[in-house]
Amino acid sequence: MCGTCGCGEHHHHEHDHDHGHEHHHHYHDEGKVITLEQDILQRNNLLAERNRGYFEAKEIFCLNLMSSPGSGKTTLLEETVRHLVGAVREQPSPKIYVIEGDQQTSNDADRIAVLDIPVFQVNTGTGCHLEADMVNHAVKHLSPENGSILFVENVGNLVCPAMFDLGEAKKVVIVSTTEGDDKPLKYPHIFAEADICVINKIDLAPYLDTNVEALKNNALKVNHHLKVFEVSATKGTGMDAWCDWLVSECTKCK
Repeated sequence: MCGTCGCGEHHHHEHDHDHGHEHHHHYHDEGKVITLEQDILQRNNLLAERNRGYFEAKEIFCLNLMSSPGSGKTTLLEETVRHLVGAVREQPSPKIYVIEGDQQTSNDADRIAVLDIPVFQVNTGTGCHLEADMVNHAVKHLSPENGSILFVENVGNLVCPAMFDLGEAKKVVIVSTTEGDDKPLKYPHIFAEADICVINKIDLAPYLDTNVEALKNNALKVNHHLKVFEVSATKGTGMDAWCDWLVSECTKCK
């Protein structure tokens, strides 16, 4: 069982796109849950700081993408890659790397690999979030270049990923209009922990009982420091502003 969120037996399989993999299993006594929760988070935070030090030393801009399943994370990532690679800017787009987190399959990694982007798949089994050691292991396989962008697409979940620092520079929470405008109020912790909120699928808002402005305001009620982007990954709306920000922030890492 996951020592912090009770999501089931905590194990993961990690593999790059050629589908090699490793297996790790962790168990604990239910009577020691509180102590182990503290130990797990402490160990995770220590390794997250090591990851962060590595990223800072190599001027790598790492983002932790978090959302519920079906918010359009992978589609947003695909279109972000296309915009960054295809756009003509004053500053050249940095090299891009991706870590994909899912309980099973390499479906999302396969989609990214088609774009000729280095990608590493982490399968968590019954685990509901990525942890710093998984990212550390994936980074060793990817060996990202100095000055690059590393996107970590976390497991689809609006609760547990917010608890685990991966060493990222920015936490990004993605919420879609199809989820309703009260999502930030129902799941406040992940919005409180995030630096960026991307509201996706705004093109569908006219057909839904969702008020985009209310969704944005609810997110800002939880965390008034959030920088908010309103996008439609499939239509391209708002993608230029999002990608310009990414390039600008990556430049600040240098």
